[in-house]
Amino acid sequence: MNARQRLMAALSGEGSDHVPIWLLFPYHTTGYYVDVRTLPVYRPVFEASKHYAIMLNRRNLGAPAHTEAVTQQSETLTEAGRTIRRRTLTHGGRRLVSEVSEGPGGTQIRKLLQSDEDLEIYCSLPALRDKAAIEAALEAQMARYRQEQAGFPAEYGAMMLDLGEPISSLYHDSNLEDYAIWSLTHGDLVVEHLQQVMDRMRHIYRFCLERDLADVYFMVGSELASPPLVSRATFQQWIVPFARELIEMIHAHGKKVIQHYHGQIREILPDFLTMAPDALHTIEAPPVGNCTFTQAFEVVGDRITLIGNIQYDDFRSMTAAQMANAVKAALNECRGRRFILSPSAGPFDPDPPAQVIENYLAFMKAGWEHGAWRI
Repeated sequence: MNARQRLMAALSGEGSDHVPIWLLFPYHTTGYYVDVRTLPVYRPVFEASKHYAIMLNRRNLGAPAHTEAVTQQSETLTEAGRTIRRRTLTHGGRRLVSEVSEGPGGTQIRKLLQSDEDLEIYCSLPALRDKAAIEAALEAQMARYRQEQAGFPAEYGAMMLDLGEPISSLYHDSNLEDYAIWSLTHGDLVVEHLQQVMDRMRHIYRFCLERDLADVYFMVGSELASPPLVSRATFQQWIVPFARELIEMIHAHGKKVIQHYHGQIREILPDFLTMAPDALHTIEAPPVGNCTFTQAFEVVGDRITLIGNIQYDDFRSMTAAQMANAVKAALNECRGRRFILSPSAGPFDPDPPAQVIENYLAFMKAGWEHGAWRI
């Protein structure tokens, strides 16, 4: 079997000659990981990955969040020796402002939403829901995407789209303390906002699905409104129905879904059965998370492929022998189950210690040697 065949078998719960090994970084450059394919220090990792690993070429496509009635301005300026990046949204004479200020004394961040009134303004901003306008924005990105799609070796794995979920913008524009309080005081308002954003999301997902742009969709949103930050009831209102609809849409077009979740997942694992992705990344055992693979499989059975879960910090702290033992332990715990071996996060250091490179190689070799089984 080649890497693509192993990937698709694992996502379908079918037999494979080896447990797939996923290192998370994509084939083409992205903003959230270093470019493993072209950086000389990572060359041994990339070359080894061609033999040992699968690759999901994660890409992002999107459209403006709001109609032209909302004026958005971004500027960078210098004040008192500090560099300030400022973003302003204006609508109906009302304004929201965020700032990132860098300089002596460190970085200071002012989120876009600072009060209940700001939340109410934010939720009143007209979301872009016009199909033609959304598709025009996406079409403008197609030449580059199609070029990357054509340049990706299909036998390595699959193109994977990360298109977002309705909750994402609100989470990133809020202070966490306020966000948690709003789940208690403004929950209905947030749901109304998410329903408007979902209208926009439907057009984006349909555009990509109807054009067969990817075989796998990566959904990052469930971790943004979950315990202990907010209650499980809030998770079931702000996350579950929207994710379930998008996943059903993706499955209706014959494509696969990986949901991403960092943190305390054990309480809400049954809700992932409701959303019904093909796979879930990443199950984190204590002390980082609160759920072992064994506990997770007790809930999901053979209905979801679990992905994980060697912590990225272990690549910096372990010896190669310790890394190999950690991989063996994960494989033994998941033997015979729906499983993809992966780190908890992708590489972000452009100049890593030699130990990190050694551990990536040890991770792949141990995964290949000890992951030769058929489900």
